[in-house]
Amino acid sequence: MTGLAIFFLILAILLVWGGLVASAIYLARHPEVASYPPGGTDDHREDAGIIEHDT
Repeated sequence: MTGLAIFFLILAILLVWGGLVASAIYLARHPEVASYPPGGTDDHREDAGIIEHDT
């Protein structure tokens, strides 16, 4: 492997694992959403059955 290939391999590994570590730290600090933005209404779609299409 050339030096350039090794450099890009290390860069890619740091990018992927760094993103994983950063997201784990973020989720540890902010485990759940405190409140949701106002907007949507509950339309009880779970009360209706699944729409089946004859394909």
